[in-house]
Amino acid sequence: MPDSIVRPEYVGRSAPAPYDGNDVYSSEEIELIRESGRIAARAVELVGEAITPGVRTDQLDVIAHEYIIGEGAYPSTVGYRGFPKAVCTSINEVVCHGIPDDTVLVEGDLINIDITAYKNGVHGDLSKTFIVGEGAPEVVDLVDRTREALNRGIKAVAPGRQINVIGRAIESYARRFGYGVVRDFTGHGVGRAFHSGLIVPHYDAAPDFDRVMEVGMVFTIEPMLTMGTPDSPGTIAWDLWPDDWTVTTRDKSITAQFEHTLVVTERGADILTLP
Repeated sequence: MPDSIVRPEYVGRSAPAPYDGNDVYSSEEIELIRESGRIAARAVELVGEAITPGVRTDQLDVIAHEYIIGEGAYPSTVGYRGFPKAVCTSINEVVCHGIPDDTVLVEGDLINIDITAYKNGVHGDLSKTFIVGEGAPEVVDLVDRTREALNRGIKAVAPGRQINVIGRAIESYARRFGYGVVRDFTGHGVGRAFHSGLIVPHYDAAPDFDRVMEVGMVFTIEPMLTMGTPDSPGTIAWDLWPDDWTVTTRDKSITAQFEHTLVVTERGADILTLP
């Protein structure tokens, strides 16, 4: 990592400092988040172009790492609570936070690429799920429908609405196909902090999450849908690997995820993580 690149405050520490700011940003700050988000989004696309049978996940990490630092940005996950890599690579039954290593991708795998970039004091965060080569029809459907679930969550965004409407839109759509919605990993406030403390659930959480959305509020929406059957009362059971990061569905069912960072506008939402 070049010395010229500014590190987030949590690098070299066991945990980030508590965030005491808010989640509403000025127009100038939003453009800085958009710049970080664009870098992260372009890194995701570059990694996606390299996803083929036979590639290792640590090779994908190198692609993202080199691109991000080449743009003068910092890969936000490196050093965040001890995470060692620039990318989260979550394959098949891995819900999230998979660590790149010598795992070789094979035809038909599903892989989520989650990248966050930090520049000018702010983070931009997104993820996208890819299929390695040709996927089974049910896997293709899961990926397409998870992407659409994110779109529906974004369409639910509007100032004056409670944040729980986002999860309501996502879960009602996912239930049409019998998919489970992962509840324990959520969207979050992002910007000056990688995770600000604002929680954006992807399920029908009313009335527990009644924060009202405001113009200028920035957060992620990142639904994780699974082919597995939810446990009562709808929670997807999961396991954590000994690395303290990798999360898998307990029944080993396939899972997909899509994510964008966005800002609430007068008319709805503006996506800040487009290439």
